Amino acid sequence: MKTHNALIFISSLLLVNMTSMAQNDLNYIDQQKLHDISSKISDKNIEKDIRTLVGFGTRHTLSETTSDTRGIGAARRWIKAEFEKISKSCNGCLEVYFQKQVIKGTPRIKEPTEVVSVIAIQRGISDPNRYVLMSGDIDSRVSDVMNSTSDSPGANDNASGVAGTLEAARVLSQYKFNGSIVYTALAGEEQGLFGGKILAEHAKKNGWRIKAVLNNDMIGNIEGINGVINNTTARIFAEGTRFTETEKEAKTRRYTGGEVDSPSRNLARYIDLMADRYIPNLDTMVIYRLDRFGRGGHHKPFNDLGFPGVRIMETNENYNRQHQDLRTENGINYGDTIDGVNFPYAAKLTALNAVTLAGMSWAPNPPTGVTIKGAVQPDTTLSWEQENLKQNPQLAGYKIYWRLTDAPQWQFSRYVGDVTTFTLKNVVIDNYFFGVASVSKDGFESPVVYPGAAGSFGG
Repeated sequence: MKTHNALIFISSLLLVNMTSMAQNDLNYIDQQKLHDISSKISDKNIEKDIRTLVGFGTRHTLSETTSDTRGIGAARRWIKAEFEKISKSCNGCLEVYFQKQVIKGTPRIKEPTEVVSVIAIQRGISDPNRYVLMSGDIDSRVSDVMNSTSDSPGANDNASGVAGTLEAARVLSQYKFNGSIVYTALAGEEQGLFGGKILAEHAKKNGWRIKAVLNNDMIGNIEGINGVINNTTARIFAEGTRFTETEKEAKTRRYTGGEVDSPSRNLARYIDLMADRYIPNLDTMVIYRLDRFGRGGHHKPFNDLGFPGVRIMETNENYNRQHQDLRTENGINYGDTIDGVNFPYAAKLTALNAVTLAGMSWAPNPPTGVTIKGAVQPDTTLSWEQENLKQNPQLAGYKIYWRLTDAPQWQFSRYVGDVTTFTLKNVVIDNYFFGVASVSKDGFESPVVYPGAAGSFGG
């Protein structure tokens, strides 16, 4: 009995030592530049932009396009002019343009209609074809999705997301990054996610290496229909198994795991850690679902093509303010008006986007070709491909992460240097999930990449 107890004690001590060593190594290098970026986001600018967008009366996809003061045409021209003003202040650092496509014959766009999004690209200095993207939706609607004439302020849904995207561009355009950042106001969301589909298909056709799509749809409400008032939490919706998974990949995943480690899920974990480190008084909920129950948003078209994408939004929605005719019934005010937006909260979620975009764009490309082995062995070995040093001159090396299989966030890690394979001694493959991140010389890290097709962020 004494021998048995001694063995238990020694085993426990070894586990504690291993865990302690790993947790100490889990500490990230704090990045003052990200604190600076977070502090520069202005709720005053966001309020000003939301008020301007609300002032166009309606931004319905089928609304007026020739007026200078009303309708979606005036709204998109103003958004483009704002991006151009931002670009002028950074010596032309943004490529700003309209992206257009005629849509017709759909349930919500019956007659030929030009769907026009506004795109602004801040090119990376060493890896310009690697992209992270932040989006908001231009259009608004009332109760009848086909009503294009009634006032539809769309203050929270989704002037808040567009205003946040503009403000992120104002701040981040004052810095230079290795990878490219795309800021976009997408059109046609309420009529069928058309702006996102058009941009996602363009990205696929032109070989864009998209590593993150941050869809911001309703980031300004803190008063829920459930009676909760809360400005300290936000939700990140992230789907699991990649939609483009093949039958062969599904068979492999059945035996190796990866259902909760898609690139979208590990992107969400990355954003969650950014909130913990750089956004005061904000806790994020990573929700294991594509979007709210039975619903969708503009990240979906990117997920459909295999790109990592998530939706960032408020925690407590107020359905009286969503997709509603402006009216008062039984003492309840209906409609998405400006009084339902909390501007400091919208700034907080905008800052979360900004530090995520910056962190990923300064970090090296997420590891590619990650594989793992260790079946019926005491050790686990991970391997990956060497990053292109011309594209990633900031690369210092790689960091292996692991966690218990029921843990939501990465628990342990070890920096292993500039190598392409490493063996974790006496860490049994069956007991943990594993991944690899790229690390820059000044400590910026990529999201963690789970081994195999299930977790790949692409090339």
